[in-house]
Amino acid sequence: MRELNIDQQSEFVEKVVTINRITKVTKGGKKLSFSALVVVGDRKGHVGYAHDKANEVADAIRKSLSHAKKNLTGITLQGSTIPHEIIGRFGAAKVLLKPASEGTGVIAAGPVRAVCDACGIKDILTKSLNSNNPVNVIKATMDALTNLKADKK
Repeated sequence: MRELNIDQQSEFVEKVVTINRITKVTKGGKKLSFSALVVVGDRKGHVGYAHDKANEVADAIRKSLSHAKKNLTGITLQGSTIPHEIIGRFGAAKVLLKPASEGTGVIAAGPVRAVCDACGIKDILTKSLNSNNPVNVIKATMDALTNLKADKK
């Protein structure tokens, strides 16, 4: 794995995938807070995600971005796509990732697209199966990308 310098803040791609409002009901009334799911990458094969909560939306996003930058993972790429077909699983979510020829583009929806764009994949075919929960879909996508092998044809 390559060494990554986190001091260069400008090169990171930051994408907010979802923001949820959370209400906790207490005897004094309802207490509102927010959670943010964020994907961060350098478009050179490193990507990370985080899901954090705070009392304000901006604070939740800032907290998530900070944690995502600390949890960057290296991804095996082959040119502008992935080396082979793979299925990632997390919970009920399954994500199928297939390499695509040059010029195809990123054929993906929501959370999978955010991860692919952040890590620098330009050509890929994807299908999200069984679940559309963004947290589980991102975790399944990361599972697939981290289990890629460079040599497999």
